[in-house]
Parts: sequence; structure tokens; C-alpha cells
Amino acid sequence: MKTSFSRLLKLTVLAGAFAGVSFAASAQEFKLRWGHYLPNSPFVQVEKDFAKKIEERTNGRVKIDITFAGGLGKGNEVALLAGRGAIDMASVAMGYYPDQLLFWKAYQIPFIFDDPVQAINIVHKSYKEFPIFKQESDKINVNYLFQQPLGSYYMTGPSPNCTSVKDLKGKKIRSFGADLPKMHNAIGAVPVTVRPTEVYEALQRGTIDYSFLNAGNVESLRLYEPGKYSCGTAMTIAGHMIVIGKRTWAKLPADIQKIFMDQAEKSQKDYLDWLVTGTEKSIANIKKAGGVFKEFPASELAKWKAATPDLLQGWADNMKKRGFGKEAAEVAAAWRAWTK
Repeated sequence: MKTSFSRLLKLTVLAGAFAGVSFAASAQEFKLRWGHYLPNSPFVQVEKDFAKKIEERTNGRVKIDITFAGGLGKGNEVALLAGRGAIDMASVAMGYYPDQLLFWKAYQIPFIFDDPVQAINIVHKSYKEFPIFKQESDKINVNYLFQQPLGSYYMTGPSPNCTSVKDLKGKKIRSFGADLPKMHNAIGAVPVTVRPTEVYEALQRGTIDYSFLNAGNVESLRLYEPGKYSCGTAMTIAGHMIVIGKRTWAKLPADIQKIFMDQAEKSQKDYLDWLVTGTEKSIANIKKAGGVFKEFPASELAKWKAATPDLLQGWADNMKKRGFGKEAAEVAAAWRAWTK
């Protein structure tokens, strides 16, 4: 009788132990992989905080691992990888997808937006008013979550001679996408396509004379080491967007989806709040490390803008050739009115 009771007790204890293991295993239901094209730095802290908040708010049911510096795919790959389900989430620089994100890439056209906050406000207003933006993200099979606001751009290089249009003529400047090269060509500069993670070496080797990035990236990539001088600002565009693949989204229960969207809205606000303090902090840190900032005068920027063709109209004309003339004309007209 004692033996039977002892055996029953052991089985009960084991059953309880297995139940505990089973509960612990089921606590984390979804482990998501997020591909990022930028290196890990304070510049993307809001995105790291987003992942942490999702884990906290779902009580550990969702764990998001971010792989930085192109470890899960290059900047021009991660959006499509998320759409195919090869990864779950991605930070997507729209200008890297000129053939897939025909409308989204317009947020990275130079000389449209006056400041980063205005750019982000127009991103969200356009998403609500023009269905074409959602249609494009749907087409590559991803859902839009929120947008990174970029600080305005500086020319960063070893020479202090970067404060006029004349100084920049013939200089090799880091570029990307379809429209930035036109901006650089307009003043006789030479656009050179270089990924952010390759800019440091490009400056070291003289492949480029000047980087073309915002202060946050100048700090995170330590560009003040090969390029002491930063002249600016010269341009404002919207930063990358954060997306989640539709295949992954469909696997998430409705309550978790709701948490994702609510946190995306909160993180968007956090990013806008961070933009001012983050940029100021980056500039202070760069100066502390020996970097020097030089003003690119408003009069010189006006010359640059005057020399550059109307890139927004050029984009609209190109969209007309692709069969999206009506939609592009409406977007361009709205942006001109909203930025007037």
C-alpha cells in the first residue's frame, strides 16, 4: 500500500513538473526576427525600445530579436525578405526599393520637406488620405507600423571646404536612390552610391570626399574620425519605415496585433520627441570627439535648390509613364499645399 502511495506521489510531482515546463515553454509563443540595415547604436534606440515594450506588454508571449548591420539581409533586401516570411520584421529605407515602392520612395526626394517633424506628419497624413501607400506595402506583403524621422543632412569629410555650392563642385558625395544623385549632379558634384555601413571606409580610402548623412548617423558610424568637418544642413527627408510581414502578422492573435499597433503609435511619438534631444546630443558628442560643424549658409542652399530641377514634378511625370499619373498628381499637389 505504501509503495503504491509513494509511486502515486512521485507521478503527481512529475506531472506537476512537466506542467511547469509546458507552461514555461508556452509563455513565449512568438519569437520574431527583425532585420535592420543600420548598425546597433543609440540612433535606433526607439526601435530597440519598441521590441522591449512589445515583450513587456505581451507578458513575454512575443520576443523580438533585432539583427543589425545587414546581418539578416542588406538594405535593399530586408523588406522583400519580410514579405516572403524569411524574416518577420524589417527597417526599410524606401529609396532602396525604387521599383517596388514607387510612392513610398517619394518621401526621400530632396528639397520637399522643411524639417523632419513636417516630413513625418505628411507621411501619416498621406497614408490616411491616399490608399496607394497601403496598396504598395500590401503588394510586397508587409504591414506598415511606424516611421523613423531623420535629422537633416550634413556633408561630412576631411576638408572644411564644404560651405558653398562652388566648394562642392567636382567633389564625390555619398548618394543613394534615384533622386539624390540628381540633387548632387545639379551643382556639379559627383554622386557615389555607398551603403551607410560602408561610408567610414569610403571616406578613409577617398572613394568619397564627403558623406551625406544626418548627425545621428555621423555619430553612430563614427564618421567624425575619417571626416572631421560636417557642413550643413542641406536636406531633410523621411527616414526608414518599420514593417512586419503579413505572414507573421496573420499568425499573431488579435490581442497581440492590437498591442503592436498601439505601441507603434506610442513609439512614433517617442521618435519625434527623441529627434530634437537626440540630434542635439549627437552633435554635442561629435564635437566632444573632435568633430567640427560648419554652417552651410541659407543663401548657398537657395542656390542649390534653384539649380536642382523640380524633383517632385519629375517623380510625378515618371509615375504618369508607369500608369499612376492621377494618383501621383494628387499626392504631389497635396504635398505642395501642406508644405507651403
